[in-house]
Amino acid sequence: MHQAKRFEYMTILITGASRGIGAQLALELAKDKHKLILLSRNKPNLDKITKGCNELAGEELAFSMVYDLKEIEASPEGFTDLLKQLTPELDCLVNNAGTLIRNPFEEIPIKDSKELFDVNFFAPAMLIKATLPFLKESDNASIVNVISMAAVQGSSKFSGLSMYSASKGALATLTECLAEEFIEYNIRVNALAFGAVQTEMLAEAFPGYEAPTTAKEMGKFFKWFVLEGSKHFNGKLLPVSVSTP
Repeated sequence: MHQAKRFEYMTILITGASRGIGAQLALELAKDKHKLILLSRNKPNLDKITKGCNELAGEELAFSMVYDLKEIEASPEGFTDLLKQLTPELDCLVNNAGTLIRNPFEEIPIKDSKELFDVNFFAPAMLIKATLPFLKESDNASIVNVISMAAVQGSSKFSGLSMYSASKGALATLTECLAEEFIEYNIRVNALAFGAVQTEMLAEAFPGYEAPTTAKEMGKFFKWFVLEGSKHFNGKLLPVSVSTP
């Protein structure tokens, strides 16, 4: 394998970076001057976060990548070409983007179920495949998938989240499998199972509910894991929650 140059700072791709935990992670990483590729389909919000990151860094180290991950299935080469315009290397992929649809199992339309799996499972899987050539060139490569406590076996389950939990559970299993497959490339693959965090997505699904943890607080932990914590794990599904299972 190509012996990559050691970089003092990491190059990190974050999906779902225009709001919530992804945006807070980006802002935290910008303080330490890491190069950031921030991906979202929401251009106004994404540009705002990118600008905030560059202001914190004091230089242009964050770049907006306006992209709908549903498009990667039709043209993975198009995604790769777009990424190459922003960076020649990649040290970490953070699969943070996701969607949450709350509906009882017997009532949820099949199209909604397929959308959950497209966004929460197939998009991260295809993104991993598309970025693999970049990650192979790093000597400190890792993939961090965001799942949910709802996907953790034995944890509390909630009515209306059956297909959401199943889609995140699929990503959890993929995490364990790819960690084994990618050992030969020295790429670590882990998943963080977040509990309830006060984000826009949570508020949309559970109006009026107040989570015990803010996105800003979780962003600080997330930064630590991306930069340091992930070095000590591979193939692990790590619960990140103040509540009991």
